[in-house]
This record gives sequence, C-alpha cells and structure tokens, in this order.
Amino acid sequence: MYLRTTQRRNKDGSIVRYVQVAHNRKVDGVTHAEVLLNLGREDRLDRDGLTRLVASINRYLGEPAPAALPGDAAQLVGDHLHVTESRPMGTVYLLDGLWRMLGVDDALRKALGPRRFTTDVERVLFALVANRAIDPMSKLSAAEWASHDAAIPGLALMDDDQAYRAMDVLIEADAQAKVQEAVFFAVANLLNLEVDVLLFDTTSTYFERDTEEEGDQAFRRYGHSKDHRKDLP
Repeated sequence: MYLRTTQRRNKDGSIVRYVQVAHNRKVDGVTHAEVLLNLGREDRLDRDGLTRLVASINRYLGEPAPAALPGDAAQLVGDHLHVTESRPMGTVYLLDGLWRMLGVDDALRKALGPRRFTTDVERVLFALVANRAIDPMSKLSAAEWASHDAAIPGLALMDDDQAYRAMDVLIEADAQAKVQEAVFFAVANLLNLEVDVLLFDTTSTYFERDTEEEGDQAFRRYGHSKDHRKDLP
C-alpha cells in the first residue's frame, strides 16, 4: 500500500495533480495499481490529516511518533506526551506589552541602579501589578498566583518574601518618585494628553478636641476644612 499521484492537464495548459492511496494487484500475471482511496487535489490536500494518520499507524505499530507534529500534539501522540503544567497568559501578556510600551521596566531598572539581586525585582513588581489588575489578592496569595496560576514572562516562581522585599527596594530606590514621573509622562505622551493643569489630591488630617489651642505658637486651631466640617479644626 502506498501513496501515488496522477495528473491532468487543463485546456489552459495548467496541470492539476491528485493524490491517491493505492496498492498493487496481479491480474493474469500483470501488476495493476488499484486505487483504494482518492485524497483529492494535491494543492488542497489535508496534510495535517495525513500526519495524524501516520501518527496513528505508528502508534498501532509501536513505532515512535514523528519528530514534528502540527495541531493537537496530545491527540496525535497519545501516551507519549504528558501535560505537566498549564497556565493562562493572555491578559498577562497584554499587560506586559503595555508595561514595556510605557517604559515602566526601564524606569524601574534606572531607579534600582547597578545593584544585583538574586531575584529580578522588576519582574516581581510586574507580577504584583498584573495580579492587582487581573485578580487582586494578598501578597502571599499573589505570589502563589504568579507561581502557579499565571504565566509571567521572565518569572517562573516567586514567594511573598520576595514580593515584600521588592516593594521595600522600590520605596528605597525611588525616593524622588522618578518612576512615577516617567510613567506619568509616558502615559501623557501615549494618549496625547494636555497637562497644563494638574489636580493633586491629598489625604485629610485633622484633630478632634473640645477647644482650639491658644497662643502664638498654637497649631491645633480652627481653619479651612477640606471635608466641609466647620466644627473641626
């Protein structure tokens, strides 16, 4: 049994080839090719289907599977392939592209300077940001999420200690808020934003006491309240 091709010439001179499964039979001492199955035109041949057929035959005969298999490899090679781990990466991959487009990775590396760390701090920080965007949780759970539930480019594993250390390193290294500044201007440039007027909000802080302090150096006195509380200093 074998594959063979036949051809037909069209009126315009073009040649069309056909693929067939055939085997030879002897009739009155003369060998004839008997067509068992027509597979159709060669230019429209389902090559992946043929590969699956070859893999199925090899599996039946106990032969190793072909070196390169397209399509669903698990279906083709059966017991020869074992899935050890599977993690989604679509949303993380998108966020990683945006992270790099905004230059956050470069800004972090500049802020961290030439110091060397046993863990890629930039990747750990990205994993924390990605977790916050996709499935917010605690630092401990975020570390488990990055290690088992999501495919973080450039980071196979991390733990909660690395998460806390990465944040401490960032706070120490970026005391002048250079990373925030770089991200702000990158976003403004990407979205073509006008930044002539900036509104900066702060947390309200106030004291509660029965009366205000007296004297020239008194600090706790009635004044402007951001929360529109005239009864508070």
